[in-house]
Amino acid sequence: MDASFVALETRTSPMHIGSLLIYNPETAPGGFVRYKDILRFFESRMQLSKTMRQKLVRVPFELDYPYWIEDKDFDLEYHVRHVALPKPGDWRQLCIQAARIFARPLDLSRPPWEFTVIEGIDNVPGVTPGSYAMVTKVHHAAIDGMSGIDLMEALHTLDANTPPPNEPDTWKGEDPPNFAELMAKSWVNNLANPMRQLDAAARAMPGVAKAIKGLVAKDFKVHGEMIAPRTRFNTVISAGRVVEGRSIPLADIKAIRTAAPGAKVNDVFLTVIGGAMRKYLLAHNDLPDKTLTAMAPISVRSSGEKGDMGNQVAAMIAPLGTHIEDPLERLAYVHSQTVNSKAMTDAIGARNMTEMSKVSPALFMALGAQLYTRLGLANRVGPPFTTVVTNVPGPPVPIYSTGARLESMMGLLCLTDGMALGHVVQSYCKEATIAFTADRKVMDDPEFYADCIQQSFEELRDAAGSASPATITPAAEPTNSKPAAKKGAAKSGKAKKK
Repeated sequence: MDASFVALETRTSPMHIGSLLIYNPETAPGGFVRYKDILRFFESRMQLSKTMRQKLVRVPFELDYPYWIEDKDFDLEYHVRHVALPKPGDWRQLCIQAARIFARPLDLSRPPWEFTVIEGIDNVPGVTPGSYAMVTKVHHAAIDGMSGIDLMEALHTLDANTPPPNEPDTWKGEDPPNFAELMAKSWVNNLANPMRQLDAAARAMPGVAKAIKGLVAKDFKVHGEMIAPRTRFNTVISAGRVVEGRSIPLADIKAIRTAAPGAKVNDVFLTVIGGAMRKYLLAHNDLPDKTLTAMAPISVRSSGEKGDMGNQVAAMIAPLGTHIEDPLERLAYVHSQTVNSKAMTDAIGARNMTEMSKVSPALFMALGAQLYTRLGLANRVGPPFTTVVTNVPGPPVPIYSTGARLESMMGLLCLTDGMALGHVVQSYCKEATIAFTADRKVMDDPEFYADCIQQSFEELRDAAGSASPATITPAAEPTNSKPAAKKGAAKSGKAKKK
């Protein structure tokens, strides 16, 4: 799975994930943080992360998966950059700068990560003047959402005055393997791959049998609403990006879920996003009659793998109820669909789904990924899902970097051909953010979509506040009204940081 993100890397599809972080330096010594202070702080904590000083070595002709080695030429100043916004330094400028930084591919001949410190954000509503932001980029081959949180833990502390680690840094760089060594390793691994495939298949069989049994017993259903219709977001993408998001109280999300019996916090987020996509596409006269769907990653990382690099994720398909106008009916519908999808995933075994991906021949996987891009298949074949919605729980208490308090965090996501819009839901202390990354050519009005998210949340919150949970059930015949979009509606949003 890690190697698939390397194979999918193109100029227009850089496969990194990250965050837009905002820090308040009033808790730092002297109430001020300099660039060299950040470098010194990071350098003192390098030993706490396996990711920071490792780089990829790719095998000739893609005959085997890439290898990780310790980069003996590691240069911290290359990976930590420093820029400033011109005045006035508002929220929209920050989002534009973050999108530009995030659109640029990483140098895969070096450890695949970059952090960019951004000063001059003195006119962002709700942000203390003198604060600074940081855009993080880490290749998806190195981390998934949960191991990304572990990386955040390595570069943050629970107290502003926590001293550097006491243990000596015993890290040493490695010489990269030569051509002969790589070819020999790939030959041995390819000989063993058929046995690994048989082993994975044997371990998957009980899950397959359980899934068939569950399907027969109608524990879950495989139905047409899990197949996504084509939208403007399912196309070949460009190299440009836009990022935006909205912050909402986590307490409101927890209160809303009580409006539909059994609903989870993630169901609420999916419902809000479904409502936002409905509003956005209605305004563009482009809403399909059929519900849009989201791919929702599921972490299968065990407690013993907490600090490991790479990806340990499976996925489920979640219909978003975009064909339903009423927000509470949409919440009940989304909950019923996620229960069904989770039952299917549990029957097959999320871990089995991940293990099967580990035995795909590297050469075929790389060729398949390149052909998908070069032939423009995203414009010719139906999308497996409309968008991605990944939910990453953050720290429930304040954390600090270089003594500065982290005020907010907004997730950023990689895009691929066929998926020009992705969402990251992230919690931190009492805040939840719904952020999105989109192709700039597909969505040239990100402020409007961010306002759609805000409006969708407010409608659901207000409806849930006046409803009786006992009356909220999935709609058999959901309302599907499509009011005519007002001319210029797509441009009516105002950029605003809540």
